[in-house]
Amino acid sequence: MKISKTNGYPQKAFTTPVKRYCQTLDLKDDPELIQEYIKRHSEAHQWPEIREGIRSVGILEMEIYIIGTRLFMVVETPLDFEWDIAFEELAKLPRQAEWEEYMSIFQQADANATSAEKWKLMDRIFHLYE
Repeated sequence: MKISKTNGYPQKAFTTPVKRYCQTLDLKDDPELIQEYIKRHSEAHQWPEIREGIRSVGILEMEIYIIGTRLFMVVETPLDFEWDIAFEELAKLPRQAEWEEYMSIFQQADANATSAEKWKLMDRIFHLYE
């Protein structure tokens, strides 16, 4: 099966229950900057220290989706994950500040903001209740 938005994206299965956070952030309305942002998040151009840092604070999975200038991020964590504590730790890790500063050229957010300040947590308003 070809992976695409019309065929869906496979999800990682976890052996323990997880919780999910959803966030949004807008990019600057500049097609060249958007393409560079996408490139910088590709497997070939990711910074390994950033991936390692995300995992080290307890995040199990993180996905970013895009439409136009709008980003949507899904973060899956263990049930005992503490959002504020984890992102305070993340902000202190090597190269994280450098990454945030670099990413700020693409984003419609305060260039001095941390990741936790730029990305806005969303409220869930619907799901298929059992």
